[in-house]
Amino acid sequence: MRKLGRLGEVSALTLGGGGLGQLWGPTTREECVATVREAVDAGITLLDLAPSYGDGEAERVIGAAFGGHLPTGVRVTTKCSVGAQPASEVLPLLENSLNASLERMGLKSVDIFFLHSQIVPEDAPDNPRAVPYKLFVEAVRPALEELVARGVIGAWGITGIGVPETILKALVSDPAPAAVQAIANVLDSPGGLKRFEGPARPREIIAAAAGRDIGVMGIRAVQAGALTDAIDREMPQEHPEMVDYRRAAPFRELAREVGESPASLAHRYALSLEHVSTVVLGVKNREELHECIDAEAQGPLDSALMTRVDNAVGRS
Repeated sequence: MRKLGRLGEVSALTLGGGGLGQLWGPTTREECVATVREAVDAGITLLDLAPSYGDGEAERVIGAAFGGHLPTGVRVTTKCSVGAQPASEVLPLLENSLNASLERMGLKSVDIFFLHSQIVPEDAPDNPRAVPYKLFVEAVRPALEELVARGVIGAWGITGIGVPETILKALVSDPAPAAVQAIANVLDSPGGLKRFEGPARPREIIAAAAGRDIGVMGIRAVQAGALTDAIDREMPQEHPEMVDYRRAAPFRELAREVGESPASLAHRYALSLEHVSTVVLGVKNREELHECIDAEAQGPLDSALMTRVDNAVGRS
């Protein structure tokens, strides 16, 4: 168990909804339901979902797994994407998305509701999934605070993938989010989610969040498969995930040398990063879940191995 900012303790591993929504390769509803139940039985206390994970499929899996009654101590998140739109439409959009998510899961509230959009400067190039900072401050943040006041969400958070300067500004302004989902992999790479110029700077984002007692959920520990033995879906060679996969060849060689699978070593690396409270898993079946649980059980990497991992991919 680890402290998730001011939200109290959660398990070091969070079960993510990407795999449950069949974004990371083929699986079945039955296998995903069994994976969720086994994760909770193993001690995972946080489930991280979104409507976009399989067009609501990940949320339906949770509904099927627990019939609208989460086990004691288990918490759940969901998300909503908000683009550049009139401020008056933001609260209704969030309400409608949240209500649909709650219906799929059979719940009356969620513990954390995340803005599932990149927060960008006013002059950023058009991006239908991005929220200009002014809209975030004037409409999105107040709407999220309103939902907290109503009791339909326990807290709100932001996605820490976006123009770094804008994300950092959102973290240090008030009211601040209770949680942020930040990139936590040795490549510091958001992969195909990166839609801005310049470095992603996830470690600065993590440090800034920690400085304000904002809980950090580490995402993309295996960078969408780039830090595993093999990517499990067809993609063109120029796709950012494939570029990262080739870049990570020395990392896979090091994993073999130390007797671990690349996925296990990548998860242990993410769990060893300072200020990361919990690492979100993208598993789609029980076999992958067990590998992650076994990796966490081995404990954090020592400083010498952390340095070797960094050096393998050219981190100074």
